[in-house]
Amino acid sequence: MFGAAGWTKIAFDAQTLTWAKAARDVGRRVVQDPKMRQTWLQCQGTWFVGVDALPTDHLGAIAGVALGDAIQTLLTARAYKPLHPAQLSVIYDGYPKPREGESEAGFRYRLNRDAAHVDGVLGVGTPKRRMVKEPHGVIIGIPLTDPVAGASPMVVWEGSHTILRSAFARAFSGTDPSSWSDIDVTEIYTSTRKQVFETCKRVVVEARVGEAYAIDPLCLHGVAPWTATDHHDPDGRMVAYFRPELSNIADWLDAGAG
Repeated sequence: MFGAAGWTKIAFDAQTLTWAKAARDVGRRVVQDPKMRQTWLQCQGTWFVGVDALPTDHLGAIAGVALGDAIQTLLTARAYKPLHPAQLSVIYDGYPKPREGESEAGFRYRLNRDAAHVDGVLGVGTPKRRMVKEPHGVIIGIPLTDPVAGASPMVVWEGSHTILRSAFARAFSGTDPSSWSDIDVTEIYTSTRKQVFETCKRVVVEARVGEAYAIDPLCLHGVAPWTATDHHDPDGRMVAYFRPELSNIADWLDAGAG
């Protein structure tokens, strides 16, 4: 699906445009909700994280508006658990600022490395150890505002999905998939990210309202710092994300092939 790059743009579709407009209208209300703001407005007011914050239904529709066919196909291409409501991620001028509880090293990584990560590889315990707790099949981003250069775009390291897939395969070699979510992958994850930074090209992912993009779940990606000087949209940089979780973790290392 993703070839050598690890991501692909989903072409403009009139239904995606209609969905995005409906989602933006709902999203504006969500980001102004006091309870939502208390929960999700992070990094000193520069990032509304918005996990599960858009009230989409089990098929991804919002306010009665269905997703475009290409996106809907991706969300049903594999055996997934019930679909979560979409994330509503909104970045504002000034991002990043330190997140509450974030260490100095963590903030430097956010600032200098775009907080690059593989979704679903979560920190567990104290001190945190990395484990694959949420095996996604694909990451789908649907812009709700048009891109402006420097307004904290999504970035990916092209080809990183191949390197990381091999690394995780080594980490899980000879083990039962039922144990994968409890295997500590901290060291191999950290060292492989370093390899990716040294060998893979960092690329900005941009799409306009009505378009979308899909990212291999093992592709290293993050959000760039805000450098735009001519961005005047009060909605900030607003994107809806779907990350369908695989029913069977054993399919995770093959997720990008579908």
